[in-house]
Amino acid sequence: MGFYGDQIVPRVTDLTLRGHAFESLRERAATGLDGEVLEIGFGSGRNLPHFPEGVVRLWAVEPSSVARKLAEARVAASPVPVEHVALDGEELPLEDASADHVLSTWTLCTIPDVARALGEVRRVLRAGGALHFVEHGQAPEARVARWQDRLTPLQRRVAGGCHLNRPIDDLITDAGLELERLDHPKVPGPRAYTYTYEGVARKR
Repeated sequence: MGFYGDQIVPRVTDLTLRGHAFESLRERAATGLDGEVLEIGFGSGRNLPHFPEGVVRLWAVEPSSVARKLAEARVAASPVPVEHVALDGEELPLEDASADHVLSTWTLCTIPDVARALGEVRRVLRAGGALHFVEHGQAPEARVARWQDRLTPLQRRVAGGCHLNRPIDDLITDAGLELERLDHPKVPGPRAYTYTYEGVARKR
């Protein structure tokens, strides 16, 4: 990842994705989680305080050593046991149908081969299990989408590979998951950076 990607980006991300609007979305994304959960893009562990009592184990995927360090206090305070299992969502070291749910918050924008990662999500989900997600991505307005296309090359360089222009709903359904709920909550900031997809997609 290099010094900038490993040391700087996780700290900036931790500071940026905090506050009431983001915590509300995290809480909503965690609603309905239970059993054994896989989180891709665990980051600094900001989702942990929102986990319901029914979650018995969390497998965490996070490439940044700094993010894992920032998460230590939240992990220590959480009643949910956390096990870091992988650095890369594109190849998960879990057996088929081993997770009850998968959680992803502001992560699918950064994974280089996002289709492969979502294929892995579907593989490790048990039948009836669900992907709970909050992601930013391609806006429906043509003018905003054009700006997202223009800005994405710069955004990728400064924000750890982040794409502004990914059609999150299409990517999820193309992976064979069925959208059960999809909302587009408003998040403070320029629409090109904050158009949000929040919902649940289930493996049938």
